[in-house]
Amino acid sequence: MRIHISRPRRLFLVGPMGVGKTTIGKMLANELGLRFVDCDQEIEHRAGANIAWIFDVEGESGFRIRESHVLDELTQEDRVLVATGGGAVLKDENRSYLKERGIVVHLDTAVDLLVKRTANDKKRPLLQNGNPRAILQKIKKDRDPLYREVSDVRVFVGDNSSRKAVSQILENLKKEGLTQD
Repeated sequence: MRIHISRPRRLFLVGPMGVGKTTIGKMLANELGLRFVDCDQEIEHRAGANIAWIFDVEGESGFRIRESHVLDELTQEDRVLVATGGGAVLKDENRSYLKERGIVVHLDTAVDLLVKRTANDKKRPLLQNGNPRAILQKIKKDRDPLYREVSDVRVFVGDNSSRKAVSQILENLKKEGLTQD
């Protein structure tokens, strides 16, 4: 049985890097019959360069400008599930796009799990200089209120499987009256 989002037909995943937005998002999009788009991958595709390169050349501010343009476009598409980058909520306009244009699901987990999941990932520019645990703790502390501000539903992923997380999201969306059978 496939569940269809009743209103609007846009679903956005927010949460810290390493929480599983892309993996869970692909599965959830399939379940809901939505097209999946990873915002970071879309930025890379349009720029013809990876995010680490964009950060090196344009800095975080240059990347955030690109991110806002892409997010503005993606959040206006119909029948789409967008996995946002972890820092997408930092800009006011991005939070407005998310809140006003679709249903927002905040995926959350413990810092220990984020450290474990990002330990060998060299594609995350913010973790390349300094203590990854301290950086992830600060990012989580700073961004959690922003994730909560924009989200309609919060799901604690923990060490659960992606399939379990998808089930939890679907249950919460239904409980909040955001889906229909």
